[in-house]
Amino acid sequence: MSRRSLSIQDAALAVVKRLRDAGHEALWAGGCVRDMLLGIEPSDIDVATSAHPPQIVELFRRTREVGVQFGVVLVKQGPHWIEVATFRTDVNYVDGRRPERVVFTTAEEDAQRRDFTINGLFYDPLDRRVIDYVGGEQDVRSGIVRAIGEPSHRFAEDHLRLLRAVRFTTRFGFQLDPATAAAIREHAAGLARISAERIREELQKMLERPTRADSLRLIGDLGLLPFLWPNARWTDEQLQRAIRVLAALPAEADFVLSLAGLLREHPLREVRRIGRALRCSNDEIADLAWLVERLDTIHVAELVCLPEFKRLVAHRRFDDLLALHRAVCIAQNLSLDAHEAARRRRDEIPPDQIAPPPLVTGDDLIALGLTPGPLFGAVLEALYDEQLDNRITQREQALERMRRLVVDYQRRMTNDEGTPSDESFSGS
Repeated sequence: MSRRSLSIQDAALAVVKRLRDAGHEALWAGGCVRDMLLGIEPSDIDVATSAHPPQIVELFRRTREVGVQFGVVLVKQGPHWIEVATFRTDVNYVDGRRPERVVFTTAEEDAQRRDFTINGLFYDPLDRRVIDYVGGEQDVRSGIVRAIGEPSHRFAEDHLRLLRAVRFTTRFGFQLDPATAAAIREHAAGLARISAERIREELQKMLERPTRADSLRLIGDLGLLPFLWPNARWTDEQLQRAIRVLAALPAEADFVLSLAGLLREHPLREVRRIGRALRCSNDEIADLAWLVERLDTIHVAELVCLPEFKRLVAHRRFDDLLALHRAVCIAQNLSLDAHEAARRRRDEIPPDQIAPPPLVTGDDLIALGLTPGPLFGAVLEALYDEQLDNRITQREQALERMRRLVVDYQRRMTNDEGTPSDESFSGS
């Protein structure tokens, strides 16, 4: 077997074997064990071991010491990086995020410091047996998300576990243990202490799955919604409408589309603020705002002028805009006639006419003797509008129209009429 074709299971097994051959205990740990019990092929496999970080580094040729203070080393096997962590117990959580220090310990004590029983399992890949110190195997089979030990202690240690409980419950279609749910409600306000990056990461994982509506419903039921970003305000009616929209989105909807469905009733300025609060990229915020702002345009797509409609269709998120509009119509029991009309109008436009290369450019204006400035944008936009409207189809037509627009502008300036308005560039 070539190193490139090495599977993640083979890579993780090789790590365990080498650690065992060196006299250390080593097991697969956490979510990969849960997934195997559920019949899901794990996308990554973590290894837990009695070996300390220097011993791990000494045993393997290619390593990265990404968290040695917490006993974590990445080990390269073939094309895979396997996370190898020393069995540990965490000491003195002070910020609701991470422990001040760790103490290396046994597998059983390591299991006790994890978040939920379904994530506290170990697996011996050599003997092919599950090792369960926390009752996780039964909870996996029963479909229950339950905190390990005292739920209130688990959530006081790391407030992000509040959202992780939601994610695991809805992802697998499990039930949330009542005592665990009660502790989440008790600690809900602690979520505000978590960094925006970590909240966004959990929220994205939930919103990118077909169970996104279930996640939002549970977030609301557990009282977490007001703490996802600063000054979050929701009425029960808004929440229920957002849940229905998320439920009607395509299963493959991505984070931005799902977030637009969640925030579509918020003012545009608020949408942008929330995007920044969740540490979205500039492109994500722009797309999010565009989806929310342009949603109502689909209601009247048949009435929109052709150039504006083509610009709408040319946007990279137009298909998402249609999906969002359809979801809103379904959520509100509205007719899909306007949605289908917009789709038909888009389909009737030849693809090469949606965003054709402009027939004239700024270089043509420079060749005419103009210096780059505000006139450029106004003339080029007016010409491109006429091109999109099929009033100009040939380059010679466009050049002649360009010359007439420039002459018109210069005439107006000579008459001291000031900088022309948009209409000054759209007449014949």
